[in-house]
Amino acid sequence: MPISSTSSSSLMLDLVRLCEPIKESLAATPYSPPKTYSHVSVKSHLQSLLPEPLIPEANISGKVNDFVLLCAALASASKATTQHLSWIPDSLSLLAVKALKEFAGTWCEHYLPTNCSIKVSELELDLDLSGEVEVEKKLLIKLFAEIVPLLKVSIKESSADVNDEDHETCAASAGVPVAYAILAASQFRWLVTQVDVPFIGKLCPLVIPCALTCLDHWSPQVKDQGMTSLIHLAKNVKEADVGGFGDVILDACCQNIACDDDIWPYAVEMSVLVVTLTQKCNPRSQWYDKLVGEMLSHLERQPGNKKRRIAWLMHCEHLFSGLGLTVLVHFRRLFALFFKWMHADDDETVFLVLESAIAVLRLTWMRTSPLIERFIDELVVLYKHAALKSGREKIRSLVFKALNLLQMSQRQQFDATWIKYREDPNLASLLLLLSETHGNGN
Repeated sequence: MPISSTSSSSLMLDLVRLCEPIKESLAATPYSPPKTYSHVSVKSHLQSLLPEPLIPEANISGKVNDFVLLCAALASASKATTQHLSWIPDSLSLLAVKALKEFAGTWCEHYLPTNCSIKVSELELDLDLSGEVEVEKKLLIKLFAEIVPLLKVSIKESSADVNDEDHETCAASAGVPVAYAILAASQFRWLVTQVDVPFIGKLCPLVIPCALTCLDHWSPQVKDQGMTSLIHLAKNVKEADVGGFGDVILDACCQNIACDDDIWPYAVEMSVLVVTLTQKCNPRSQWYDKLVGEMLSHLERQPGNKKRRIAWLMHCEHLFSGLGLTVLVHFRRLFALFFKWMHADDDETVFLVLESAIAVLRLTWMRTSPLIERFIDELVVLYKHAALKSGREKIRSLVFKALNLLQMSQRQQFDATWIKYREDPNLASLLLLLSETHGNGN
């Protein structure tokens, strides 16, 4: 519904009133641009989004968009790690969220019909905004088609040719500071994560292209915002909502597995969620094979990288569930890593790798494999060494669960290997547990 000229002045007065505390707080907030970007002032850019009391009525729609972008930038700073936004205090972020909610109430009451449509390229998206929908969410949904394309352009302006090895030089030569792309990506991430079921699925034609633009950017601080947006999307939409974007997103996931340590956890979670969403009926899909292969290759190159292995182990069980029995194809590589990580110095890795191994055992029942004897040997070593660890009780409990599953699934191979441990006094408690569970055949 267009804003009438008779109402625009009242709306403008509301904007100016609500922005006054933000204007004062923003002006009083200390800001020093990062040394490498001393010529760029994010603060000045944000101040330029504030409305002025005297403005032509014809520009009211543009100022509403600016106001939403300002609030999105300030609100996104509450979880930001980038130095371009970390200077913004939480109090200012909360002030922006409060102002947006108050303005949305007025705007929705007078200017938004219960049913509205959003045009995206040639698509007309019909949205029912009746019922218990927060006013700020209604405002954001209605303005999505106007705001998101603007952010996409800002992000793309400082992106580099993906075939150019010197990405930073290429972007700098374009004369567009990357700070503005980081800001736009943060605004985009915040806007996307404010919308959930049932509306976010219908906004996929807007969200996905902008998220992919983030992933194509050379800066990790832009990439991670796109990854977070796709994670939110994958958790809140159906496979049908993704439509023809599935392969494009999965290709971007594969391209971004080789990323910095700081954003590897996002890359892994995004990839696992997207592939299990879009390929859940096809465990033999090439995308499962490509993603698992890429992930394992990077883990094999850095098996001692604690941050990478923990991030992957936290999400791999969901990946294994999607793969089902086809996880057998990756057994050799998987267990080569598992055997190394079972003896890691930190308890968190040991817990996670044992839980992951148990998940694989339950899915595959291990089948007859030359890995069984090695697996039993490694579990026994870990059980003994656990005496020196703070998490000894949990480790030993998980070791027992793994051995119990092996004994149930491959009794003959298990018994043939277990003979050498029958008289080991250091395994007395474990031997008793296994005997009680499966009788005295051990």
